[in-house]
Amino acid sequence: MTRARIIGTTALVSLATLALASCASGSAAETQPTADAATEITVEHAQGETVVPVNPETVIVFDIASLDTLDALGVEVAGVPKDNLPDYLDAYASEDVLNAGTLFEPDYEAVNAAAPDLIIVANRSAEALPELSKIAPTIDLSLDWTDYLASFEQNVETLGEIFGAEDEAAEALAEIDDKIAEAQEATADAGAGLIVLTSGGEITAFGPGSRFGWLHDELGLTPVIEDVEAATHGDPVSNEFILEANPDWLFVVDRDAAIGEGGAAAEQILDNEVVAGTTAWSEDQVVYLDAQAWYVVMSGLTAVNTMVDEVIEGLS
Repeated sequence: MTRARIIGTTALVSLATLALASCASGSAAETQPTADAATEITVEHAQGETVVPVNPETVIVFDIASLDTLDALGVEVAGVPKDNLPDYLDAYASEDVLNAGTLFEPDYEAVNAAAPDLIIVANRSAEALPELSKIAPTIDLSLDWTDYLASFEQNVETLGEIFGAEDEAAEALAEIDDKIAEAQEATADAGAGLIVLTSGGEITAFGPGSRFGWLHDELGLTPVIEDVEAATHGDPVSNEFILEANPDWLFVVDRDAAIGEGGAAAEQILDNEVVAGTTAWSEDQVVYLDAQAWYVVMSGLTAVNTMVDEVIEGLS
């Protein structure tokens, strides 16, 4: 399992005995006391089960998607890796927020000094969980590419329950569900599409079951080719491969733009006589996607809204 799930709660003190005593005394008009609110919950996640505090005060996040969701839910975060933060989360580059290292290499000394109540890791930082869990309760909210939407929704619901924002999370997910339905209507008659990523002048393709495969699996775009290797950075392909596949739609992620690398932009790499022979190019059906949302953040409430909107607008 790669999705987090709430599987239990723990209350401080039960007041049931007092309630029974009140009823026995005939004080029916008095307000009956109730159990104290839960102070801990148990979360089942990609690497096991972890008991975490409800509404933890000091939270350090090694997952940009979780940071995105927490920001949308109005939850304060004490520390994050500050490299490659998307523009809409640049407030977390402030000196008021701890620089917790990188997504791949946490600054364990700084994290320990912050005395966090909860640490969150995911796909890029998952390997750090054993060491981070020695400092504070740590959960792994890694996304499952093969079950993208259910995985994303479960992570949002988990964070909503941890931080007492269940209603806000449910409302946000309902809005996204409506957009997804609209996107599925748009893809139904759009023809076949191909997702490619450009990086360092090279091109890789992605199909169903890959990190971008939910465009096919969940949003309903027919893949122009099924057997693309579901590798992290895609299946290396050539311009000739794209021409032979001949997609009606070409969706493009510029990795260099996402991570601030120099070099040729995706538009330059694909602007050649070979790719120009495709239906997608000749019909002006090449959609350049928000690289930060698709490549860096990958999920999260704001990013998913952005991604679904791009598909709807791109196909319109």
